[in-house]
Amino acid sequence: MSKDIRALEPTALWNNFADLNAVPRGSKKEERVIEFMVDFGKKLNLETVVDPVGNVIIKKPASKGMETRKTVVMQSHLDMVHQKNADTNFDFDTEGIKMIIDGDWVKAEGTTLGADNGLGVAAIMSVLASTNIQHPTIEALFTIDEETGMTGAKGLEEGYLNGEILLNLDTEEDDEIDIGCAGGIDITAENTYNEVHSPSNSVGYSISVTGLNGGHSGMDIHKGLGNANKIMNRLLYETLDFSRISEINGGSLRNAIPRESFAIVSVYESKKDAFLKKIKKVTKEVKTEFKTVDPNLEITLSKIKTPERVMTVISQTTLLNTLYAAHNGVYRMSNDMEGLVETSNNIARVIVKDEDIKIMCLTRSSVETSKFDLANALKATFELAGYTVTMSGSYPGWKPNVNSPILKVLTDTYEKLFDSKADVVACHAGLECGILGTNYPEMDMISFGPTIQGAHSPDERANIKSTQKFWKFLLTILENIPFKN
Repeated sequence: MSKDIRALEPTALWNNFADLNAVPRGSKKEERVIEFMVDFGKKLNLETVVDPVGNVIIKKPASKGMETRKTVVMQSHLDMVHQKNADTNFDFDTEGIKMIIDGDWVKAEGTTLGADNGLGVAAIMSVLASTNIQHPTIEALFTIDEETGMTGAKGLEEGYLNGEILLNLDTEEDDEIDIGCAGGIDITAENTYNEVHSPSNSVGYSISVTGLNGGHSGMDIHKGLGNANKIMNRLLYETLDFSRISEINGGSLRNAIPRESFAIVSVYESKKDAFLKKIKKVTKEVKTEFKTVDPNLEITLSKIKTPERVMTVISQTTLLNTLYAAHNGVYRMSNDMEGLVETSNNIARVIVKDEDIKIMCLTRSSVETSKFDLANALKATFELAGYTVTMSGSYPGWKPNVNSPILKVLTDTYEKLFDSKADVVACHAGLECGILGTNYPEMDMISFGPTIQGAHSPDERANIKSTQKFWKFLLTILENIPFKN
């Protein structure tokens, strides 16, 4: 399969992507990919350093005739989201991504592809390794841990970069030029509960919510996709009079809309028929509601051994009411940019087991005050139910600059190359530009990239023709970087 990928155009980019995807590179587990990038830079005899937090910086002098152009920082993140289908046997810590070509797309076999942000990394690698691409002085910045806290961008200190322009290669629509993004904050609610023995004369069932599309909790939050944690909570809420919860395990990463949730319950034998009838009714309702956006949604029941321990009625009722009340999805649309989600929340992870409850959310907003407004609303909801709430990992958004000089270079270049105008947008994802700008406030920043769909899910796929378009666009931009003042 890798051989087929390596034959795609542009071959330099796809070969670097294949090499990168052979290296395990999950967020907070970037040791091997850092070593890979350092080896890459040193083999090219380029100045290569690793900063104290693990970011890799590789510097390349300008090509002949480009010495008087402004220095450009080309930036992408090394880590990728690890998601796989439940029936996929794959170890992200030891295996390389198994890629296939599906029509005009490159995808992975049952896992995330890593095109977010691996294609950006591969493009920068290709420029660094080139001998015939016209470019100004390049400072390649490969950050770590973008997906689970942006600690790489946060930890980058002053003095490592001298560039006046930053090209962030981490957006996912090839006809868009991004000039702004959302910030974010992690909300974690925790509580304990008392367990009791399962009621006598009860039977055990496992409930599974699977088959949802999932997706990026920022870029896809406006699509009305099903959230497995919310759907599971609805099922359990509707059957509160018939069953008792033993365990819940729903969702995975904060930045991924949860695709699956699993619960174990004890059902009163005398109320088993009513329980099954109610589950069937709610299942039909939910599948009808989501049939357009999540046609493969499945809700299944399996009879199992009766669990020994379950939540008390009070604890269970409080949990289900709290999750029902907690906001999920779009909270506020922007008044300044049409169609832009300003503020949202993703109820990403719900764990109930062994008398401990943990609920993990990611709240995003392009407006700091709105971000904390929703964060406080969630905090109040959880605290009213007796939960301990922790806010962490806050990072700022990136304020749009419509008068950016590099924006004009990109819009003019796009129109000349493709005989159409690019969409100048701000996105609801968390790009690193806002954070990098805190230590490099004078740097002129822009973001663009090839078309990638289904990021943060096993349906992630990268468009081949779009990648060719992106590569052509990138090379032309480098040729047209303005002269130094």
